[in-house]
Amino acid sequence: MKLLLDTHAFIWLDLATKKISETAMVACRNPDNELYLSLVSAWEIQIKMQLKRLDLPAPLPDIIRTQQADNGLQILPIRLEHIYALTKLDPHHNDPFDRLLIAQAMSEEMKLVSIDSAFADYPVEVIW
Repeated sequence: MKLLLDTHAFIWLDLATKKISETAMVACRNPDNELYLSLVSAWEIQIKMQLKRLDLPAPLPDIIRTQQADNGLQILPIRLEHIYALTKLDPHHNDPFDRLLIAQAMSEEMKLVSIDSAFADYPVEVIW
């Protein structure tokens, strides 16, 4: 199964595993599942760090490399089909980063790992 990590799930997987539900942790640790981080999440993290709204204990490239080595994390690029899929989304969620994650999960037939209850309003399976 392909799992797309929401931004907070990616951060918590590395830094605050107690914040992740047992269901989500089991899914993320299952070697049969593939973990993905969208470029939109890396972009969101970088913006929040520059605005001093997020403080990480290590540079983002180091955290990503560690997750790639430890958990087989793969990077999901943003493709035009993901952008076009945004037209299929009702305006339940206003966060542009989250909307793109939803569009990517739908386009790539992935399950989203997220605590965000607003994702339930979209045709994408959420694990938490």
